[in-house]
Formats: sequence, C-alpha cells, structure tokens
Amino acid sequence: MTTIMRALLTAVLLAPLSAFAATYDLVIDRTDVPIEGQMRRVFSINGQIAGPTLRWKEGEDVTINVTNRLNEDTSIHWHGVLLPYYMDGVPMVSFAGIKPGATFSYRFKVRQSGTYWYHSHSGGQEQEGMYAPIVIEPAPKNGKDAERYKVARDYVVMFSDHHPMSPGAILRKLKQEPGYFNDRKRTLPGLLRDLRAAKTTEERQAIISDRLAWGEMRMDPTDLADVTGYTFLVNGRGPNDNWTGLFKPGEKVRLRFINGSAMTVFDARIPGLKLKVVQADGNDVTPVDVDEFRIGVGETYDVIVEPREDRAYTIEGQSIDRRGFARATLAPREGMTGPLPVLRPPGVLGMADMGHGSGGHGGMDHSKMDHAAMGHTAAAAPDTSGLVHVPPVDAPAGSKVLSYTDLKRLDRSYALKSPDRTIDIRLTGNMEKFIWSFDDRKYSEQPTIDFTQGETVRLVFKNETMMNHPIHLHGLWMDLENGAGNASPRKHVVIVPPGRTVSVTVQMAEVGRWPFHCHFLFHMMTGMFREFVVHPRGSALPAASSPAPMTGGGHAHH
Repeated sequence: MTTIMRALLTAVLLAPLSAFAATYDLVIDRTDVPIEGQMRRVFSINGQIAGPTLRWKEGEDVTINVTNRLNEDTSIHWHGVLLPYYMDGVPMVSFAGIKPGATFSYRFKVRQSGTYWYHSHSGGQEQEGMYAPIVIEPAPKNGKDAERYKVARDYVVMFSDHHPMSPGAILRKLKQEPGYFNDRKRTLPGLLRDLRAAKTTEERQAIISDRLAWGEMRMDPTDLADVTGYTFLVNGRGPNDNWTGLFKPGEKVRLRFINGSAMTVFDARIPGLKLKVVQADGNDVTPVDVDEFRIGVGETYDVIVEPREDRAYTIEGQSIDRRGFARATLAPREGMTGPLPVLRPPGVLGMADMGHGSGGHGGMDHSKMDHAAMGHTAAAAPDTSGLVHVPPVDAPAGSKVLSYTDLKRLDRSYALKSPDRTIDIRLTGNMEKFIWSFDDRKYSEQPTIDFTQGETVRLVFKNETMMNHPIHLHGLWMDLENGAGNASPRKHVVIVPPGRTVSVTVQMAEVGRWPFHCHFLFHMMTGMFREFVVHPRGSALPAASSPAPMTGGGHAHH
C-alpha cells in the first residue's frame, strides 16, 4: 500500500461521522402550480407545494443546502426539531437570513424521531407555499427496529391554506378594518329577530346585556377566524384535486397529519373509520381511539387506521369557522372518491367561553380593555380546566373527540421536574388596531424573556382574547400539565382556547435564543412573538448575527 493510500485510509477512518452525513439540496423559487384547476403563483421548494418530504434517521448528521432564487430574503425553520439555536433558521434571531442568490447550509445531528415539518420564517412566504413535511425514523434499539407500530402503508397528510390575496394585502385589510373578512357579524335586524323570539322580559334583557357586553369588548362572537377566503389543501392539493392514498382492505395504514396552514385550525376525521392516535408532535403517546381530533397550526398527530371495506374513505379537515374543508381520499384503487364532507354549522362564542360564567359579564369594566382582560389569578398547581375545545367540535352524538387530557407519553427515559419558578404570560390583543401581543406588549416593546440553563419553569398561559392561539416554542419541549402526572405529554405547540388558562413546564435544557410565538401568521407578524433567551450558567449568551430584532423574527416587518 502506498503512502498516499495509507494517508487516505487513515483520513477516512479518523474522519468525523459528519463527513458521512446525509445531504439534501433545496431550492426556493417562485413557481406556477395548479390548485383547483387554476394556476397559482407560489413560493415553492424544489418547484412544488407542499415541498419534498425530508426523511431522516435518528442519530445521523444531516446537511441541508438551501439556495435562494427569489428576489428577497428567505429562510427555513425546522419546526419541532432539536438543534443548535444558530441552525434554527429564524432571521434576525438565530441568523441573518438567506440573501437572494445565496446558499445557506444547515448542519446538525438528528436527535429525535417522529413527524415534524419545515417552513419559511420570513414575511408571509409560509402562507404562499413554503412548507413541507419531515419524517424521522427512530434509531434501532439493541439491533432491532425501534418503530413501535408495524403498518403496511405510511402517508403524510399535510393540511394547509392558500389565499388569492398576498399576505401583505391581507394584513393591510385587517389593519384598516379588523372585521373585513367576517361576513357573519351580528346585525341590528338579527337583534330585533332575537328580541321578537324571546318569550319573557328576562330573556330580552339577557339578549340586550349580551350584545352590550360584546360591544364593550369590541368583539363579535361569530369572529372565529381572522381571515376567510382560503382554499384548504392536503399535500398541496385542493378538495377537488383529490389527493389519494391507496390501501388493501385489512391493511393497517399510518397517517401523519400535519397542520402547515397559516391561519386555520382544523377538525379532522375519516367517516367510517376509527382513528388510533399514536403520536402527538413527534412523540409517542399511549394509543387512544377517537372519531375526530382538532389540530392547531403547527401541530402534528400520527394516527393508524384499518380500513376493511373495499371502498373509498374521505379524509376531511373542516376549518374551525366551518368556511370550508380540506379533503383527500383513502381508496383501494386510483380514481375512487368518497362522499364530499358536509359542513357543520359554525359555532358562536358565548360569555361562558370568554370566562364570564354562564350569565353576564361579572361587573367587569370592558370599556377599559383592549381585548377582554379576564382577571385570572396565577395557577399554583396544574390546572386542566382550560383544556377544552372552544368552540366545541360538535361531533355526532356518541363520537369520541380527542382531548389534550387523553394524551399520555410513552417515553419514560426522561424525568419530569418540579418547576423552580412560575411565569404568567397573558395572551392579549387589540382588535380595533389588529395588534396581538403578550402581556399587552408587542415584540418591539419587550423582545426577550431571560432564563438560565438547567432551570425548570412553569409557564401559565392566560388567554384574554376571543381567539384560539396555537403557542409554539422553538428548540425546547413544553410538558403539558393535563392531569396525567408523570405521563404528561411533551409538545412543541399548545392550543390555548379563548378565555382559558393552560399551563406547561419547560426544562431550559438548550442554550440559545429561542422564538416563542403564536403560530397564526398574522398574530405573529403583528407582535405576538418573544425570544426565550436561555443563558449558560455563569456566562452571557453570545450575540446573534444582528442587533436586537425589531421585526418579529423576520415576520413583523409587514
């Protein structure tokens, strides 16, 4: 063997494992794609929406080269993935963004398994098509496959929403008139109709009091979603495009549901099939059989179904405001379709949903509130009263709807720790100005919350608004206090319903600047965003690649 050959062999044997890392190339561009029979201009990843599914293996080192062919900056955030904060992909927080014509290489070790996704964290690009799934295979244990569930088929079902207006145009409309998209507002004729239908003086007084209370809060109980006009997609395809997954009767099929939408909460089901929920936000849970589940923006749920009949089954996700549905098909053969979903009546929020009990507004001075301060007190212990669906899913009688209280973790390799301290975080907003915030302050007014590596913190989310807020924390897990004790589930997104309080504990395990925000795009863009800065013990956190951000992590500049 020659000296050169020996040197090369030595270099290979001593090379770090990252030299053998799996490499992926992604190109960000503008592309025309067909949606419901029309060509739509989108932000694409490798020329498609949803972008290509990245399939990784737990324990491997990955390199993802992202090339920007846009005429504006872009970025990719690895949603729910544990990694060094400078690889998290949030402009002005963890890196400077990817300039037009440039290529940025993300490099990190894959430290988990499960279903996740990736998306832009720049401007409104996420709504316009920059999202895609991630599926991570668990590492073998004792030389054996570590996947808990053996299935014949494995499909991603990625919900999203597509709008003919640009995100900038939508936000301008919301700023000019927050109720611009709500054509279900209560009207004077409706009030007169309700008063005529009332049978007693007390009923009429209750109707008037209810209207006055909502008026003082400057809210409308029919305003369940800020934006309407979306086409709802499954894997980038509209309801009539009919994405189809094939099966043979009797096979077990795994469906990896991901909500990659900008502003839509979905209620998902497959009529005729029970759904065995086996994973939430990438983490295995004790299996629970349900008929339906609600999935917030950014959440993922893995379910196993076992279709036995030789027919087509409809996968449906109705939007929370019942404006439309995402639809796909499970079928034994191509070209088959199941029945179209029938939209249920939209829910209407009541005073009880806003934390005021069953009657009036409890003597509170609503005129002094931007968005209905509820006056909750700090939770001294886990409180599960906020883990409800608001508005309710309204499933048929006898149906089982997944609740957060059903989720119990299977992984007991880590210990849950008692919190060292508690922080109350109020979810607030001003509908008249369409500004969303934490503790009545926008991101530009209070950008950071500081922590120390190793501490455990209870976060008590108090929703003082009429909207559901899917709260997302980058780089760290939230252990949801759902009454399961040591089996509490670990999540990266938690829905906090209107007028409710939800608590989680977070082990500040990873040093870094970690974004914390509502995953509704326009709530994040207008200020419902913070940085959790986890400082190393005894030393300061290195500065990011730019000054303290004033742009909502690349979003709020609109």
